Amino acid sequence: MSGLVLNNVSKQFGTFTAVENVQLSVPHGTFVCMLGPSGCGKTTLLRMIAGLDDPTSGSILLDGQDITKVPTHKRNLGMVFQSLALFPHLTVGENIAYPLRIRGAAREDQKKRVDELLALIHLTGFGDRPVSKLSGGQRQRVAIARALALSPKLFLLDEPLSALDAKLREAMQVELRQLQQKLGITTIVVTHDQREAMTMADTVVVMNGGHIRQAASPIEIYRRPADTFVADFIGSTNLIETRANSSGVATVFGNPVPGFALPDGVQTATISVRPEDVHLTAPGNGAIDGTVTFVRDLGGTIETFVETGGKQIIAVSTPRERPDVVAGQAVGIVLSPEVCVVLKQ
Repeated sequence: MSGLVLNNVSKQFGTFTAVENVQLSVPHGTFVCMLGPSGCGKTTLLRMIAGLDDPTSGSILLDGQDITKVPTHKRNLGMVFQSLALFPHLTVGENIAYPLRIRGAAREDQKKRVDELLALIHLTGFGDRPVSKLSGGQRQRVAIARALALSPKLFLLDEPLSALDAKLREAMQVELRQLQQKLGITTIVVTHDQREAMTMADTVVVMNGGHIRQAASPIEIYRRPADTFVADFIGSTNLIETRANSSGVATVFGNPVPGFALPDGVQTATISVRPEDVHLTAPGNGAIDGTVTFVRDLGGTIETFVETGGKQIIAVSTPRERPDVVAGQAVGIVLSPEVCVVLKQ
């Protein structure tokens, strides 16, 4: 099956354009995270996919069928919202069975499906327990099971883990991803949490200002960001201005980087260099000269801040690779050409 396709989807609220000409294909069985700052349009886009908001223009196709004008309840979607919206007066089993009961499923079929889903979310034996007696993570699992009760074609989640504490949120990220892989259901999650997106997604869709800035695998987003916004938004990076010298070699702070050249016809550009790709050495011997301003030990990593050319560069190393430097010490910075990513403006 073809999955989900958005064709030039836009949404306006009066004179404000929340989403503009979004083009996106989500293959069947893919896990997608839509990521971006508040107000970037990701939730509005999810609501249009769900049928809760109508696009101002464009079309939405699911498995080849145009669902742009199809009501939400006829789209065969499963949805989990940040608030979870569980029924507090019903038991766990009754909450999960609710969509089946609304559809008129037989009691025996309801019980069978509820038992299947309780096993799937590791809550076997919890069917008769009041929702109010569950932990946050357990309630999250129940909301997911209820959304999956009707075997939807598409599973939509709007910041479903944001209310959980950090440790439980990370555990639920892994559980949700494993569950999706087991079921093979096309899943779209809206999140503002970069770690969440990088942990779970096959494809990360980075949005800003109502536009998709880049849609690619987590490793591609991180290692090859499309532009300065994506590079700066995803993780930590060093954004450095570079210029081609008379020989065509790119220079950083006036120092040539052997083997690194800008694209044809480009004389100046911004490059992204991840902190773990910045290597420190003794000054001289072709290295970029700098001065250590601060060293921060984070346990698993060591961050070294170096001032050079009027700009602060961050280098990250592991404790085993920890550079023997202190604030005020002169150092050299070495950049390999393969780690210098030229960005679109």
